[in-house]
Amino acid sequence: MTDAIVVGAGPAGSAAAIGLAHAGARILLLERARETGDALCGGFLSWQTLERLAALGIDPDALGGQSVRRVRLFAGKRSSETGLPGAAMGVSRRRLDSALQAAAIAAGAGFEPGVHATTLADGVVQTRDGAALAAPSVFLAAGKHGFRGFPREPAAWQRADPVMGLRLRLPAHPTLDRLVADAVELHLFDRGYAGLVRQEDGSGNLCLAVHKSRLDEAAGDPSALLRTLGDSLPHLGERLASADERGTVDAIGHVPYGWRTAETAPGLFRLGDQAGVIPSLAGEGMGLALASAGGAVAAWRHGGTGAAPVFQKALSARMTRPFALANLVWRVGENPHVAASMTALASLIPGLVRMISQATRIDADRA
Repeated sequence: MTDAIVVGAGPAGSAAAIGLAHAGARILLLERARETGDALCGGFLSWQTLERLAALGIDPDALGGQSVRRVRLFAGKRSSETGLPGAAMGVSRRRLDSALQAAAIAAGAGFEPGVHATTLADGVVQTRDGAALAAPSVFLAAGKHGFRGFPREPAAWQRADPVMGLRLRLPAHPTLDRLVADAVELHLFDRGYAGLVRQEDGSGNLCLAVHKSRLDEAAGDPSALLRTLGDSLPHLGERLASADERGTVDAIGHVPYGWRTAETAPGLFRLGDQAGVIPSLAGEGMGLALASAGGAVAAWRHGGTGAAPVFQKALSARMTRPFALANLVWRVGENPHVAASMTALASLIPGLVRMISQATRIDADRA
């Protein structure tokens, strides 16, 4: 008999499978993709996330990612640079997810790629091919994509102008090495922002959160939007100069940044982006994935299937401060005039950026 089904083999799902298997549970880990891809979101691992990976048996050094020690802010022609509270890392989701999935398998979890879960209720997971899989506990870790029956409403201020997620991979290039080096960058602009970090192969992972109205001004063409941003933002334009004109811009629509929930049913543990979607400028998406997995496993070990509602409320409470602060920085950052002042202030008070970087982490795992 299967003790638990984990839906989704991204960082949250794989981390939960590792923890459950180490606790002696019989696990079935489902992943809709047949092969591990390079997911749209993620790539920045904070100092705290690296510690969580080490606790799961993933040696951060073995990931071979790009060391990240500084954070840079850009708003128009203004910029600031501050040391991070601890050493971080840039790594592709393909490499991270592969390492976590391999660790889950090694721990004893059953792994079924190419199985697309469509609905779940009362401990039964229905798959696209018509199978019905049952277990006393289900851990939902389906990522940013919506899951039928579990709506995620964005904040009121986003409903009239939804947010889109875009990603462009910048090829490894000496100019990118020189300009970005060991930093994670945040480029602020009207109705959006772009985050950039180098990864293990020297390429740059450029991720944007952009309001639909801004994309509409570029006739709905992400490539045209990037060209416009590159022309108007000199620092971003320098980095985009090395981009391959044929490069594909990946997109995901209506991302409910800032949403979180304290609600669930007994036996259903909601993890990662199915529990809350922290604004990506905080660089804590992977941290939330691993923290939620660790907390869910601890709750399950102490209270079994009935512990899910208490766990969900506790996780939502832990997300309150990081989400509120990330939302505030985002709202300020997408106003060009205020963003410039904020960037100037960051130059004058570097400790403020470090404080915000620390305060937007999800705190220690607990049941």
